[in-house]
Amino acid sequence: MAQMSGLTPDTLRWYEKEGMLPPVGRGVDGRRAYSGRDRDLVRLLAALRATGMPTSLMKEFVALIAEGAASHGRRIDVLQESRERLESRRREIDEALAALDAKVDHYRQLIDAGLDCDNRPVAASVRRLQRSTDRTLTKEIS
Repeated sequence: MAQMSGLTPDTLRWYEKEGMLPPVGRGVDGRRAYSGRDRDLVRLLAALRATGMPTSLMKEFVALIAEGAASHGRRIDVLQESRERLESRRREIDEALAALDAKVDHYRQLIDAGLDCDNRPVAASVRRLQRSTDRTLTKEIS
């Protein structure tokens, strides 16, 4: 189950202990024997976890599932809340990526122009270093 879901065995046991998974039966070999319904719930929990949903909301969602069809509207609310949180994270990530891209473009422009960060020309030996992507080079020449 751990391999299928991407969750660790410890996480699966914790979900069971916290009531997010029903007690799982054991096979003849003593290992947990997940039913089809259990596997579906584990997949759902893995998907919810991947969204960054807090475990408190995951617990609430599982409790709503147990309430049946009457809780569909509340389930939508929980999922929408999680979606809004993801959208916010996406905006933050997009802003961070844009900042990184701008900095990379800035350094490429400096390299192409043969300038340092103060817009002064650099020596030929520094120009060779400017183009290097070898991270082991130290800051010997400034």
